[in-house]
Amino acid sequence: MELTKKEQKLIARKKFRNKCAEIEKNILKHKNSFNGIEESLKTNPIKSTFTDGQYIREIFMPADQLITTRIHKKKHPFFVMSGKIAIVSEEGIQEIEAPYHGITKPGTKRIIYTHEDTVFITVHATNKKTVEEVVKDISTDDFNDPTLIIE
Repeated sequence: MELTKKEQKLIARKKFRNKCAEIEKNILKHKNSFNGIEESLKTNPIKSTFTDGQYIREIFMPADQLITTRIHKKKHPFFVMSGKIAIVSEEGIQEIEAPYHGITKPGTKRIIYTHEDTVFITVHATNKKTVEEVVKDISTDDFNDPTLIIE
């Protein structure tokens, strides 16, 4: 019995997610890994801006870092303002060099390698007023989160 394209896609998605979790665990075991937001912010500073139902997040990522992202719950634009990165996602591997913009789909989790110092900006529609509230509104760590709706 041959699998449908939808079934093939679901199997590929599950394999990617499992591999992502394995890579993330290995990264966290590394002696130079950041373990916690405060430590991460020293090397990867974030600038947060709130305006009329939007949250704008700008992060600086130094060259030669391997980063995993949270799982995005909502569709939103992203912009690479400077630098060069490689992104691994369910969509495959994408090499990106600034200037660049794209759209993040719900359910996206990425592994990012920074070839150069990079400035990465995301824009999120939200009425939340603090960074902590926004993070809970727009992302999750669990693909089984009931608020995660994948298109």
